[in-house]
Amino acid sequence: MTHSPPRIILLFSGKRKSGKDYVADLIQHRLTAEMCCILRLSAPLKQQYAQDHDLDYEELLGCGQYKERHRVEMIRWGEMRRQQDSGFFCRLAVQRATRPVWIVSDCRRRSDVEWFRQEFPDRCVCVRVEASEETRSQRGWRFTTGVDDAESECGLDEGVEFDWILQNNGEHERLEKQLDELLSALTR
Repeated sequence: MTHSPPRIILLFSGKRKSGKDYVADLIQHRLTAEMCCILRLSAPLKQQYAQDHDLDYEELLGCGQYKERHRVEMIRWGEMRRQQDSGFFCRLAVQRATRPVWIVSDCRRRSDVEWFRQEFPDRCVCVRVEASEETRSQRGWRFTTGVDDAESECGLDEGVEFDWILQNNGEHERLEKQLDELLSALTR
């Protein structure tokens, strides 16, 4: 699966436009790319979906309208694959991970968290990134039926105990302080 097991895995979750990727990037910058890699469970999903449906993979990775046009069907397709094999996208995501710290920036379901906890016991830290609806709206979020009420957005709203909850409402100093506390706890 990997060349050597990770020392720690940060499992990030949060609603659309909460800033999960932004926070993951901040942590990687602090820890350096030599020490830390960002894994996106959605990347292998989007790559396979693009291939199967003759779509532009790079556009599906972005945050524009192209991805939004395909989001609902892509979610359905991904759910079908997960029903067949709940760890399918997790295994694909970690195949090339070689750094001691992994940040999984987009856990969306309990099965994602459970897979990592089972495969890498005692190495996982669950981090929830939260932002108010007002903040998310300012970042371009609009409630979309079939997306924002689907398991891909709500699967971790209940039933998961988070080790850390980070507030990301655009208050840079507050976020930096929370990151300081998180990273300090990880190095103890």
